Amino acid sequence: MSTDRPDEPDGERRGGADDELAEPRARLGAVEDQEARLARQLAAGPAQGPPGPPRRRVRSFLAALLIVLACVLTPLSALALWARSEISDTDRYLATTAPLARDPRIKTAVTDRVTAEIMQKLPVDSLFGGTPLGGIGQALDEGLTGFVHGQVERFVDSDAFVTVWTDVNRDAHGAVEKMVTGQGGGAVEVRDDTVLLDLAPVIARVKAALVEQGIPLASRIPEIHTSYPLVHSDALPEVRTTLRVLDLAGFWVPVLAGACALGGVLLARRRRRAVVAAALGMAGGALLLGIGLSVFRALYLDGLPADVDQPAAQAVYDALVRYLRDAVRVVVTLGLLVALGGWISGDGRWARTLRGGWRAGLGAVRRVAERAGLRLGPVGRFVHRRKAALGWPAVALTALAFVLWSHPTVLVTLCLALGLVAVLAVLELLDAPGRERGAEARGRRAA
Repeated sequence: MSTDRPDEPDGERRGGADDELAEPRARLGAVEDQEARLARQLAAGPAQGPPGPPRRRVRSFLAALLIVLACVLTPLSALALWARSEISDTDRYLATTAPLARDPRIKTAVTDRVTAEIMQKLPVDSLFGGTPLGGIGQALDEGLTGFVHGQVERFVDSDAFVTVWTDVNRDAHGAVEKMVTGQGGGAVEVRDDTVLLDLAPVIARVKAALVEQGIPLASRIPEIHTSYPLVHSDALPEVRTTLRVLDLAGFWVPVLAGACALGGVLLARRRRRAVVAAALGMAGGALLLGIGLSVFRALYLDGLPADVDQPAAQAVYDALVRYLRDAVRVVVTLGLLVALGGWISGDGRWARTLRGGWRAGLGAVRRVAERAGLRLGPVGRFVHRRKAALGWPAVALTALAFVLWSHPTVLVTLCLALGLVAVLAVLELLDAPGRERGAEARGRRAA
């Protein structure tokens, strides 16, 4: 017994020493494990780790580049669609040129041109056997000119002229593609740097009217193929080439622009900001095209020869670019709407405030309806759980409707946007978050 007691203090001292070394040993083991993990990561290489700053910079650069390309391609897309529709779609071409028949500037220019051609071919001297009549002959010529001018003016103001003008342009549309490629023919002729429209059907109708009005001499007027200048420009060959290229490009340019915008958004680190930037940039590109059309209009009119009727030339130019300007307005409107939607869905303070006001207002309407007897029941709970899943298909269907619309206008764009807002408002009205939270709380209490 005596031999065991002296040994007990030594055992206790050894146990205490082991306890004091346990913590340092554990720390040392943790450090060794950490060093081993770092060694394994270094041996595996940087490819298995998170992407570093250089990769993020390359990705951001590619995203910005694609968005810039989309902005540059936007005005070219509008030009390509306009050129293709005017060249390949007869109804679209007639919708462009038919309103010119009722334009006072065109009617005045056509009346003067047809009157001059008829008086030049009308054999007035044969009435008097070629005898010079002096002042009487001049007065007779002026009176006859006034009478012919009145008959032409009466015809040009009638619906019959609208019909003839439309028929002439319908026949002319078959030669538009030839005109673009530099080969004239039919009712459209390209002569040097001028695009000419044959007014022979108009003169034939006026000649028949003169015969009916008691001027049988008009029947001796030969067939006249007088030409009315639609477009006059020294750069017509270059314009023809450009239109040909745009016609061949067709709808592929808009597709490429949309693909670039989508790719830029998907590559961007902050996609919501990328959506806003792309939408505003593409709207800006379309706006620059609209400004360019106005600048080119002034340059085009200033470069016309002195014998070209300026008001009529203005009317023709405005008619030809009418739908192109409409496309510019549509793209600008759509870009602003998309940018607004992207901003509202963001995390900014004003965006959150606006969304909060939207939910609070519609929530108040829902509560009033519930007090009046509305019971959403399972519908409200379902919408509350699936509101986002229901909202995105509405956005996709709205976008699809816009793409499939043959020729969307600003009004169509705004109506589609208002329809989407109405659908989102209905989803918000059907949302019943209070009932959902109450059900969850009752479930937790029962558990």
